[in-house]
Amino acid sequence: MNRRLFLSAASAAFAQDQLPLKDFEPRSMLRVPQTAITEPAYPVIDFHTHLSFAAKSENGVSLTPERRYLVGPEELLPVMDRKKLKTMVNLTGGYQGGLKDCVAKYDKAHPGRFLTFTEPAWARIDEPGYDKLQVQLLEEAKSNGARGIKVLKTLGLYLREKVTTGKLVKIDDPRFDPMWDAAGRLGLPIAIHVSDPSAFFTPTDRNNERFEELNNHPDWSFNGKDFPSNDAILEARNRVFARHPKTTFVALHVGNYAEDLANVSAALDKYPNMNVELAARIGELGRQPRTARRFIEKYQDRVLFGTDAVPRGVQYPQQLFGDKLYEIYYRFLETEDEYFDYAPAPVPPQGRWRIYGLGLPKPILKKIYYNNAARVIGLARI
Repeated sequence: MNRRLFLSAASAAFAQDQLPLKDFEPRSMLRVPQTAITEPAYPVIDFHTHLSFAAKSENGVSLTPERRYLVGPEELLPVMDRKKLKTMVNLTGGYQGGLKDCVAKYDKAHPGRFLTFTEPAWARIDEPGYDKLQVQLLEEAKSNGARGIKVLKTLGLYLREKVTTGKLVKIDDPRFDPMWDAAGRLGLPIAIHVSDPSAFFTPTDRNNERFEELNNHPDWSFNGKDFPSNDAILEARNRVFARHPKTTFVALHVGNYAEDLANVSAALDKYPNMNVELAARIGELGRQPRTARRFIEKYQDRVLFGTDAVPRGVQYPQQLFGDKLYEIYYRFLETEDEYFDYAPAPVPPQGRWRIYGLGLPKPILKKIYYNNAARVIGLARI
């Protein structure tokens, strides 16, 4: 066979072996220690879960206080007991009737195991006197059992002047100043998520490390159109922190900038009322383990544990929730294991990389797992 025919045959054979990227599930050949952490070193408060959502929404904006429930307490409690989860915080409890229903279904039915946060009534922003109305709704929420406030990325990326049309409403819009102040006065911490991973603000092309994720969810891309940059969003958020020093903020997802811990550190140094939590970002932290460990050691009193998940029982093996998810978080925090998956999925959901454990000392683990959240929410520490 001459060289040209050989190359042609080889090319044809290669073409037959082409594999779609979505079907590529490489198995690591590394032989390194693997530590199973089935229970954490201390009881856990999961500060970031979602047990309910608005019954009706449009373009990222909740249009009603009524709730739809994702999972009931009877299914959650066995998972919680197995994984040593003392308390779950349901951040998306809605307001008014929806909030009361959530509190009755979870908090009152199982005291100490569930806590519920309220949400602003974004759909009413066009009503006259909205600033005063929102303060009244927070006062009502507090009396109905809310333990904090959740600000979804509705603010910053979805909420517009006509609720779902018109210009995007800025995070530091003065209409919200009374709400931020009322939260501090009422002792309601604010769990705030106003941005997304940096890659979501860049083109979905071959250079985007989250190409698969964005290709599967094109509506998650905030590149172009009239969306502000990630930096502009976080700068506006930081102006809110500065204007309301008596209000406690928890900037979710490692301050929405786990890819740049120097940026998050600068904000924590500047705003003493700012805290962060870990939910859905161990994939970012675990690929920079030395930097991440130094970050957590420095801010050990202001880092909370969270997953951004709904744990489910073993009868839902197709879900990305349940025992396995918590075991990965515990392994990441407690061991120095190398090169393991950051999520219990065949293909990592955020990007094709693996992570390394931090091996945190027990005094820091106790703070992250429980005491930091207990301080923010107003619970007794262990």
